[in-house]
Amino acid sequence: MSRSRDIGTDDERVRVRPSKRGSRPRTKVRPQHDDATTARVLGVDRGRYTLLADDGTRLVAMKARELGRGARNAVVVGDRVGIVGDTSGRPGSLARIVRVEERSTALRRSAEDSEAAGVERVIVANADRLLIVTALADPPPRPRMVDRCLVAAYDAGMEPVLVLTKADLADPAPFLAQYAALEVTAVITSVVDGEVRGLEEVRDVVTGHESVLVGHSGVGKSTLINALVPGAGRATGEVNLVTGRGRHTSSNAVALELPGGGWVIDTPGVRSFGLSHVGPDDLLQAFPDLAAVSAECPRGCPHEAGALDCELDAWVERGDAGPAGAARLESFRRLLTARTSPDAPES
Repeated sequence: MSRSRDIGTDDERVRVRPSKRGSRPRTKVRPQHDDATTARVLGVDRGRYTLLADDGTRLVAMKARELGRGARNAVVVGDRVGIVGDTSGRPGSLARIVRVEERSTALRRSAEDSEAAGVERVIVANADRLLIVTALADPPPRPRMVDRCLVAAYDAGMEPVLVLTKADLADPAPFLAQYAALEVTAVITSVVDGEVRGLEEVRDVVTGHESVLVGHSGVGKSTLINALVPGAGRATGEVNLVTGRGRHTSSNAVALELPGGGWVIDTPGVRSFGLSHVGPDDLLQAFPDLAAVSAECPRGCPHEAGALDCELDAWVERGDAGPAGAARLESFRRLLTARTSPDAPES
């Protein structure tokens, strides 16, 4: 008998190293969580989500692993989510977010740094109004930033509203003239002797709606929030006298319920608003009159001034647009340029 037969290859002699992952077979089938409770996301802070359940319970949750990671799977303020686990809201309890409901709107921003250029990030979900807060002075207004916020609002399907603060320091008329052709709702405010004048007009705009406030630091967003929501306690700051810029006082977005109904979402002060994800035709959908004319443009038309065979230019040259249409086209093209122009301070 040979040596190899003495060793043998019987199953009882074969040693198999157990898998570190265990013997349980992997599956792509995920639980449906039909019993999940629905809640609204009020705040996000380092992987923990502050929620308001439909029954009025405030609680904290984490995102379930099956939702995945990355910008595409982000859970943001304003989202409606399904939660399971400990939904009692007791101190120390932690629920799990297992799904994100379909969004009615999504305010997006593209990253502009070299490492993540072009990557879309959803800032806020399910809001219907975007309040673009800008000071008329101290710090001076930056129309290009306002233009970019308008583009973001139109792209998201949200109604933009201009909220001009510090009207006691400068006349709002010249600034508003730049946006007359867009027919954007505008509210003018100022603070005199500690009282916010124009607050009732702002309250009329936000009551019954889900509104997002965006703007540079130091323009007065937190002051407005504190006036609209008693007890909100949002920190306010002064403008740097050297740089002319405000100091960041809000470090993360937060949703606050309005006493008269509706929600306002305060966002951190922004220095730029990337829009590389918005194409010319995406923006054009916010201008139904121009979109109808552009149907005769050649495929791939950029709709920019001087573009070859752009029907929008012919529309103006024939006189069919009239003064109002020509002004809207000029405004549209200014917004089109704002998509890719740097948000530098105005001179």
